[in-house]
Amino acid sequence: MFFFLPHSQVKIFDYEPCGEIARHAERLAQEMEKSPGSRPFPEITYCNLGNPQALGQRPITFFREVLSLCDNPALLHRDETRMLFSPCAINRARKIIESMPGRNSGAYTNSQGIRSLREAVANGIAARDGFPSRPEDIFLTDGASSAINLSMQILIRSQEDGILCPLPEYPLYSASIILHGGTMVPYNLSEDGDWGLEIFEVKRCLEEARIAGLTVRAMVIINPGNPTGQVLSITNQEEIVEFCRKEGLVMLADEVYQDNVYVEDKKFHSFKKVARSLGYDENDISIVSFHSVSMGFSGECGRRGGYMEICGFGDDVMGEIRKVASVTLCPNTSGQILTSLAMDPPKLGDGCFEDFMAEKEDIRLSLAKRAKTLASAFSSLEGMTCNKVEGAIYAFPRIHLPAAAIKAAKAEGMSPDMFYACRLLNATGIAVVPGSGFHQVSGRNKATGTWHIRCTILPGEDKIKAMIPRLKEFHESFMNEFRNRS
Repeated sequence: MFFFLPHSQVKIFDYEPCGEIARHAERLAQEMEKSPGSRPFPEITYCNLGNPQALGQRPITFFREVLSLCDNPALLHRDETRMLFSPCAINRARKIIESMPGRNSGAYTNSQGIRSLREAVANGIAARDGFPSRPEDIFLTDGASSAINLSMQILIRSQEDGILCPLPEYPLYSASIILHGGTMVPYNLSEDGDWGLEIFEVKRCLEEARIAGLTVRAMVIINPGNPTGQVLSITNQEEIVEFCRKEGLVMLADEVYQDNVYVEDKKFHSFKKVARSLGYDENDISIVSFHSVSMGFSGECGRRGGYMEICGFGDDVMGEIRKVASVTLCPNTSGQILTSLAMDPPKLGDGCFEDFMAEKEDIRLSLAKRAKTLASAFSSLEGMTCNKVEGAIYAFPRIHLPAAAIKAAKAEGMSPDMFYACRLLNATGIAVVPGSGFHQVSGRNKATGTWHIRCTILPGEDKIKAMIPRLKEFHESFMNEFRNRS
């Protein structure tokens, strides 16, 4: 057998949403399949990943009809197709097929994606923001993750290059920065301020990084937040735009949850829209915006569809980005199609508009209800506080653990929130992610630490209703066990 040592950068990073808790949950599921009744719970409830359709979210009919026809164009010539598919899906599929190389979804495409599909995305962005968008600035990608990786590949030259990232963070960012040889420069979000971003905190982190000799090249902002579930106020967004413009930082705007907003007093605004509304154009600020069909009302994680819009980069840099994108030849065609459909869905007057809107709104209202239910359940538990889930698909409650529980976790070589999450999984079958997996270990209070778990709101309403009593029973037992220990 040939043995080799992996690259040192690979050994440094981790990705906790698919880490030990997820692996142990899979082992338990296999055990329960072989030995039904072997555990004191009926099934594993996977609250560790944002995987909507795996947890019961139904696909949007229009999307699936168009995808089916694009993959099987011969269906367009059959009489029964008009009975099985909506006219607007048939018409859209015809247009897309006409634009495909060889009129076949199995062919390679342009490295940025099929132009007509990029035009659809650009039109959708323009309609959303009220400002122009160009297909030349759109890169269709295999989900937002590959777009983020490509951005880091372009931005990072050496370990002396830093990227500002929020804590708690989505670990894709730290992993990508490490893999490409850069340095993550963390800034803390304010839990007491509903996980908002405080500019003085970011300035402090930037100044410290520069004093340490780093060249900070970009700032990551996740809005709505993952894992924190906040929606930034327009005032906060304006402050961020002004800060990045003044400091010469590229804005990396992670906006994959833009369709997941559940509160009436806040709305999603893209950072590009905010910058343009302030009067700044491409000569004033550089912005890379990411979106994906994995979340929102689409929930099509397995299709690996997404895009990035790159604004404010010179022609020479854009040429280099296209060159790097061409190394992987092209994004998958199904993901490209789905991304164009999500950004250019049926409109008023289309035959399937009412059905499409009904499906979309049903998903949104149900998610809003689940967000409120789960946050309230966490907040009702002893020693737990949970901010309102304003957007995205996660609750991120803080756990105030007894000293004895923290001591027991240390004895087992675990962080306290990992210890809690492991005990929760073994007792209830509920898989969550410890907050330390998002590097939310100490926050501002580095002496005592803060501990959290991330729990997705995606299980169906009936599943959440069933899991809350198990959660409450476990938590009460856990707190009783450790409350009076010395």
